[in-house]
Amino acid sequence: MPEEFAIDVRFYRLSEEVQPYFTALYSFTIDCPGDAMVVDQLHPEWSAMRFTEHGTAPFASITPGEIAPTWPFVASGPTSRAIRFGLKRSRIWGLGLQPAGWAKYVDTPANSLADRIVNAAQTEGFAGFAPILRLVHSAGGDPDETAGRINHELVQMRQRDVPNEDKVLACQELLRDPEIADVSVLAGRLDMGRRTLERMCGRYFGFPPKMLLRRQRFLRSLARFMLAPRDSWSKALDVQYFDHAHFVRDFRRFMGTTPTDYAEAPHPVLDRIMAQRMADQGVAPQTDLPTVLRYSAPGDSAG
Repeated sequence: MPEEFAIDVRFYRLSEEVQPYFTALYSFTIDCPGDAMVVDQLHPEWSAMRFTEHGTAPFASITPGEIAPTWPFVASGPTSRAIRFGLKRSRIWGLGLQPAGWAKYVDTPANSLADRIVNAAQTEGFAGFAPILRLVHSAGGDPDETAGRINHELVQMRQRDVPNEDKVLACQELLRDPEIADVSVLAGRLDMGRRTLERMCGRYFGFPPKMLLRRQRFLRSLARFMLAPRDSWSKALDVQYFDHAHFVRDFRRFMGTTPTDYAEAPHPVLDRIMAQRMADQGVAPQTDLPTVLRYSAPGDSAG
């Protein structure tokens, strides 16, 4: 980990007509000395794509694997484990797919790519997004202008007809409700049988509904700890946890480490993007966008 690096992080809200399908668009511009790498760990989330405009493509792995080089157009399916990643000098664009977006734009079942990182340029289902890589390569270097061009591309993209799209969108929203703790309650709110719900969640969300509810419970707790003054994990625990040991088991399952070790580790990138990333997952309030977060002063410590 370099002692000094510069990072410019920008988030952009997309046009209203595509907001149900994508998370916020964002860019990272990283300036590290020499061949140094900034390393961090991202919590489980929905599917995400990353496009390298210039510099080195990101390094990444699903926990507990060792981080390795990826590709200029890289994608991860929905995840139930942390992603460890490394960034070298580069500008990288990121775009997340909500479950409704997966249903609308990706032919491949989400559970076939769950907890996987793939070369999106060679993976069936992501071909429709390949023009975005060409777009960022041909950009003039102004991130705000590039973001506008990406937004235009997404609005113009061909969409698939999705059977019961209203159910996918409703489930996506209901998973944000902290009062829903049981699959039977979720199925009842959607007016669906449990087996039908299981099939829909596997196809578009990547995991069974029980795992999705468990993941949301964990992420709500992590968000409270990371976004508020970090007094203690006990104050951050979601009401659905029986006790601290119950939470620790989930933490090990999702993050591959203990809460204490995670809290003591440096998070040079995540600390700067946590609020929006948790908003994207529906476990924290939405931030005001477009947002430009600049951390470009020389000497910005990685910890």
